[in-house]
Amino acid sequence: MTRTGFFLFFLALSVPAARGAPAPVAFKPYYASQRASQAFLREGPGYAYKVLWVYRHKGYPFQVTASYDIWRRVKDVDGIVGWMSAQMLSEGRTVLVTGKGQAQLRKSEDPNAKIVGLANPGAILSLKSCTKDKCRAAAEGIEGWISRDRIWGAE
Repeated sequence: MTRTGFFLFFLALSVPAARGAPAPVAFKPYYASQRASQAFLREGPGYAYKVLWVYRHKGYPFQVTASYDIWRRVKDVDGIVGWMSAQMLSEGRTVLVTGKGQAQLRKSEDPNAKIVGLANPGAILSLKSCTKDKCRAAAEGIEGWISRDRIWGAE
């Protein structure tokens, strides 16, 4: 192959957008929550794609792992992945209580602090802030600190 031929071959490989393929874009995953009381998770980024799941809990947390036009690829607590319209997502941070039995919300980060509330598995809490081991969260007028190992959506 001549030097000119090599250059043209290299150029063709390095510019995928010229052939109609989207160029790879770095994406940093982040968390979002469900804006409406009902949201559809689809197989692909478009209304023509099959609905995989219907979420019926406003505030439900998702990890956003990719973006394409008005669509966001999301993952839920169970690892289910699909595409959701960005209109169905909010930047408001929430977490989902996981594990077995009720999780304790305490007045402070101290593990011996007074218990101010109990949250059942599956409860959605508004996320306020986090430290290494605990997060400050709230629901139904009760605010307290919960162990990070009892919530999903605050990695």
